[in-house]
Amino acid sequence: MLKLEGINQYYGGSHILRNLGFESKIGEVTVVLGRNGVGKTTLLKSLMGVVPVKTGTIQLDGQDITRDTPYDRVRKGVGYVPQGREIFGRLTVEENLRMGLAYKKGSTPIPAELFELFPVLKQMINRRGGDLSGGQQQQLAIARALAAGPKLLILDEPTEGIQPSIIKDIGRVIRMLADRKTMAIVLVEQYYDFAAELADQYLLMERGEIVQRGRGADMEREGVRDRMSI
Repeated sequence: MLKLEGINQYYGGSHILRNLGFESKIGEVTVVLGRNGVGKTTLLKSLMGVVPVKTGTIQLDGQDITRDTPYDRVRKGVGYVPQGREIFGRLTVEENLRMGLAYKKGSTPIPAELFELFPVLKQMINRRGGDLSGGQQQQLAIARALAAGPKLLILDEPTEGIQPSIIKDIGRVIRMLADRKTMAIVLVEQYYDFAAELADQYLLMERGEIVQRGRGADMEREGVRDRMSI
């Protein structure tokens, strides 16, 4: 579903992403790991077109989207859950979900499945987003990204600042979405245990490069936990 080749990115004179390449397949969770400052969020911003890449190509379902705008990528099937959630605090839960349908016809209903995945959102449908807890806001951010039915779901550290019970709920939903084999999922995460539980494929980044990769089931044996703690 997603294929990157030779991605390089710079901020000023700093070389942030260095010749990155990987594939993410339908029905699989690709986990991107690494300490702060290694380029993980820059990678996701490049995938979304928020930051244009200097060199390399990005393909989605066989289409070259390297130079597409962020809104064109959303129309082609990319859903993005940014770090920090970035929901609209003054809009209601319903209005936030409708923002995920912004490019569709105004009569398009909010998919009922979203409330099955995250029942708390139905209970709080008329509550303002800013009045929700951090965990509830994260569920809202994921539901908003899912509203349009993406082919690729990108999540940037969804466990950050979230209570353990909600982390389990979010993990369950991610695994369920992958198992349906309707989308590919790219997950950036620093919480090793959460990442290891979900990963079908892992990519370990250091200094803007992928320095190690493999199957999720092999992460412990291949010393990924130890490399992240160095």
